Amino acid sequence: MSPSSSPAPSAHPAPGSSLTAARRRRELGRSTDGTAVDVLVVGLGATGAGAALDAAARGLSVVAVDAHDLAFGTSRWSSKLIHGGLRYLASAQFDVAHESARERGVLMERTAPHLVRAQPFVLPLTPLVSRGQAALAWAGFRAGDTLRLAARTARSTLPAPRRLSAAETRHLAPALRTTGLRGGLLSWDGRVTDDARLVTAVARTAAAHGARILTRVRALEITRSGARVRDELTGEEGEIRARAVINATGVWAGGLVEGVRIRPSRGTHLVLRTDHLGAMPAGLHIPIPGETNRFVLVLPQGDGRVYVGLTDEPVDGDIPDVPQVPETDIGFLLDVLGSALDVPVHRHDVVGVFAGLRPLLDTTPAAGSGAPAGTADISRKHAVLTSPEGVITIVGGKLTTYRRMAEDAVDTAVAAHRLPAGPSTTTAVPLVGAAPPQVLAALRAPRRLVSRYGTEAPTVHALTEQDPRLAEPVLEGHPVTRAELLWAVRHEGALDTADLLDRRTRIGLVPADRADAMRTAHDLLGDTFDAD
Repeated sequence: MSPSSSPAPSAHPAPGSSLTAARRRRELGRSTDGTAVDVLVVGLGATGAGAALDAAARGLSVVAVDAHDLAFGTSRWSSKLIHGGLRYLASAQFDVAHESARERGVLMERTAPHLVRAQPFVLPLTPLVSRGQAALAWAGFRAGDTLRLAARTARSTLPAPRRLSAAETRHLAPALRTTGLRGGLLSWDGRVTDDARLVTAVARTAAAHGARILTRVRALEITRSGARVRDELTGEEGEIRARAVINATGVWAGGLVEGVRIRPSRGTHLVLRTDHLGAMPAGLHIPIPGETNRFVLVLPQGDGRVYVGLTDEPVDGDIPDVPQVPETDIGFLLDVLGSALDVPVHRHDVVGVFAGLRPLLDTTPAAGSGAPAGTADISRKHAVLTSPEGVITIVGGKLTTYRRMAEDAVDTAVAAHRLPAGPSTTTAVPLVGAAPPQVLAALRAPRRLVSRYGTEAPTVHALTEQDPRLAEPVLEGHPVTRAELLWAVRHEGALDTADLLDRRTRIGLVPADRADAMRTAHDLLGDTFDAD
């Protein structure tokens, strides 16, 4: 269908997709009135929101709760990449690699083409990269393209890898050190505009299918028949009854269900200003000296920032709500950057840091029996576990495969509890804002908004035409406008300034920017709730 013959996008959000404070209060009351629902999902990261959508799309009644906010945990701390599985090929995890490539294609071509698109990467062939390593990397990129073909992802969606001359490499990555540079390797992978926005879109799509999405509702105790919960805004406790319970709390899963052993792995990223590194038409794969299959990624974000990551370090002890970044991680990433860049990057150039904890399933022997210390080689394959009491827990995996993880969890719930539902349909369920590329290209809205809101972009942009003050940026030098904060409160379930600055937008990744934007966010939030 050509853009001219495509139906015009709606001037309003998809019916039933708007998440508001008033809707939350109303649906929390319904959920604790003693009437059982088919499925209760605990956790509203990517997998939990995906499970809520999967179950609701099958016609089941669903309640999904989170003690904090949408994408509060690991799902907002990723590299923002939708991987095709290349790394898993190198470690002979062929099933994981194929699953990743297939799910990448689903997101890019069917369910979220507005949020996920192709990202070019350059691997510079510096003196630190031997010819043998370069040949191995090239073979890997070719194998990755074979994965694309096996997953039936179109060449127009993901271009082919190719070799670059030294001049082409410098053009795509001007910050590289030129001494000894003999060329580069260009590859492509999927990249999500914003991982937290992906989760928000999944949750809103679930809501449009009838799921009750309840943030700030903590599960104090879960059983096979429901959960005792507490409204974190009022302190009131109640019970949600359900025929099946899915524990999708990631690294915190073991705190709700006995016998689930998680081995968290910390992935740290640095945040730099774009003007420090200069124009970056492509991201970078910088080989880690002494490693054959690990890279540091340099990821331009298009909002004046660049992310540099990531580490893969085991984490012991209690799991914090927000992981802290040790100086050793920062130093490691800066050292790898310094091995390839002509532009010096010092500690004071790092304007923000963040770390996510991967919820890897611990299949090693119990403590004290000689388990290895590292996590880099633990499988990224997910697992669905059913406790003796009947609670279903989904662990492992990664952002790319959230939809398949959710499908497997709901399949288990349907079979174990004999729920009246057929197979999953979510490979064909577009997320809120999704449309074919030609439709998105024809939208009358700024391209930055289209890449964040899809078909809703014109409606978001229209707010600025109704009130010119809403066109003003929240923060000088940052593209997010006041209209986007207003939209987040009216339609995306934002309840406080942290929701606005740390998840609906990513202003909060730079502490100085967060402090400068706080007053604007606070005033807008107050005005919106006062108007309600």
